[in-house]
Amino acid sequence: MDLSNLSILLQAFRELGWQNIVMLGVGGFLIFLAIKYEFEPNLLLPIGFGAILGNLPLTGVTEEGGFLKVIYDFGISTELFPLFIFIAIGAMTDFGPLLENPRMALLGAAGQLGIFTTLLLALAIGFPLKEAASIGIIGAIDGPTAIYVSSKLAPHLLPAITVTAYSYMSLVPIIQPPVMRLLTTKTERRVRMPYTIKPVARVVRVLFPIVVTILVSLIAPKASPLIASLMFGNLIRESGVVERLSKGAQNELANLVTLFLGLVIGSTMEGKAFIQPQTLAILGLGLLAFVLDTVGGVLFGKLMYVLSGKKFNPCIGAAGISAFPMSARIVQRFVSEEDFENFVLMHAMGANAAGQLGSVVAGGVVLAVLAGVL
Repeated sequence: MDLSNLSILLQAFRELGWQNIVMLGVGGFLIFLAIKYEFEPNLLLPIGFGAILGNLPLTGVTEEGGFLKVIYDFGISTELFPLFIFIAIGAMTDFGPLLENPRMALLGAAGQLGIFTTLLLALAIGFPLKEAASIGIIGAIDGPTAIYVSSKLAPHLLPAITVTAYSYMSLVPIIQPPVMRLLTTKTERRVRMPYTIKPVARVVRVLFPIVVTILVSLIAPKASPLIASLMFGNLIRESGVVERLSKGAQNELANLVTLFLGLVIGSTMEGKAFIQPQTLAILGLGLLAFVLDTVGGVLFGKLMYVLSGKKFNPCIGAAGISAFPMSARIVQRFVSEEDFENFVLMHAMGANAAGQLGSVVAGGVVLAVLAGVL
């Protein structure tokens, strides 16, 4: 072995701290979860590999001029990646079930309970206001919203917040069922809700993203970039005249941005900066936010169960979060365990679509409220 190479190898080992070694293990574990259990593999796989790459000494990939630093400056610092992701999500989302049953919008609002409750708790345990708001937004269960808000309010917490948000998104099938089981009775879980298709006129589908963009932008201007991106993606889907753009947003744009986003976010998980007491606090608060979102949705669903004369299945409330359409499918699978002929999927899809909108609006509200706060 060349002596210069040996010298570099020894220097690399000297600079490889125990925190870096731990994060190499964390990166490997994320890759394991993505491959073995298919937990959000499109994100956890690149995040895990990025974490490994970001903790290898002397590579220079995250330093000025390094390729991951270049991507970070282009996509995260400018907030373009979250907005690109929202265009893709909008193109993938069918708001038809929500338009057919507008009352599901109430569940989308109730499903944001964790954001504001966790914000207050983070303040109570000592986090500054902007950091607390960034941690609370994990409760949106929406990675792009979490990235967008935290990059503006607390960019130094971006790695921990992003990893927490996406990790818990991948754990929806594990976290939500126990909460639903705890808060509902067998009788409530077995409530059947016949679904009657109510055709939504094409003009309504086309006007919906335009009207929502205008209204939300007027009410919460800080949410305009987020809601406009989401609604533009939905507009190209529903217009029916730009199929190439719609498919491009759903496939090529979504895939490329997700790939780069995962790698870059993973690379920011550098050991010394990431392994801090506040990271553990963020992980705990993020889990609490997720649980409280589900609790809020289910409890509001129970209220609708009572007001409807026991004709509304309260489990549908759990779908009022942004994990679309995963949460709706989890609700359907959960109620099917009690009654395999009970089909609530389309109702849950309406609540889930409302949760997608609700998370974006909640993020905009947080930004609007804190816009003038130092």
